[in-house]
Amino acid sequence: MTRTPSLQPLAGLDPDLQRSLMAGVRDLWTHGSTALEGNTLTLGETKFVIEEGLTVSGKPLKDHQEVVGHARAIELIYALLDALPARPVAKEHLFELHRAVQTGMVLDIYKPIGGWKLEPNGTYAIAPHGRQVFIDYTAPADVPQLMNAWLAELNRLAAEPLDEHSAIDAYARLHLGFVHIHPFWDGNGRMARLLANLPVLRAGHLPVVIDARERKRYIETLATYQLAVGPVTPTTGVWPRPDLEAPFIALCRDAYAATRALVAAARAQQAARRTKA
Repeated sequence: MTRTPSLQPLAGLDPDLQRSLMAGVRDLWTHGSTALEGNTLTLGETKFVIEEGLTVSGKPLKDHQEVVGHARAIELIYALLDALPARPVAKEHLFELHRAVQTGMVLDIYKPIGGWKLEPNGTYAIAPHGRQVFIDYTAPADVPQLMNAWLAELNRLAAEPLDEHSAIDAYARLHLGFVHIHPFWDGNGRMARLLANLPVLRAGHLPVVIDARERKRYIETLATYQLAVGPVTPTTGVWPRPDLEAPFIALCRDAYAATRALVAAARAQQAARRTKA
């Protein structure tokens, strides 16, 4: 059962429409975030797996586990909302969330589930000149200090009365900082897309959801920023170049159209009911 937190877009909707809207948000959020990482389940299949608990023929077991884990992680995000701001988000909450997102077994002690990374990580990206360039993320030894700074910013923003525009900008800032640190050996994108929504939800708005169809733009925008800034360290801080954040902020603002569409559909259904009454 999808939790129904107190959010502005739910006001005026019948209880069943509120539940339906939140289930739609859960499905869109889960599908978008897992598909960005290569999950092959469609939106409809994602909904089926979450609600029916059954598998889809021909699809990898891993893909089913990812969507179930992500749906569980959304419930944990809603649970964190209940305690904010009196109980700030701490690293232990992130570790619990990571255990939900990373549904596989621990096969390598140097790739912990529910703990900071122990080995360096990075990825190849295509630079503006068309060549492959390796992006190094934050060194493992620097992760605890930088994540303390990231958590402080998360908790600060979660206590602010943000309008929709400011909430999306807060999401973009937190998302950008988290994936630039890359504090876990795996699951960082999904974790960022979950946690960065806490200030959005806390301010009473529905979450920002990155559409899987924007995958190329999403990856390229992040890579361009990370290549320009270089690895972040305790000396640079988490966000050393605010002047380079605009393209990613614009992507997040564009992405919110999908959330608004779900709200519009729910309100149209409510209006139709009142017309018939």
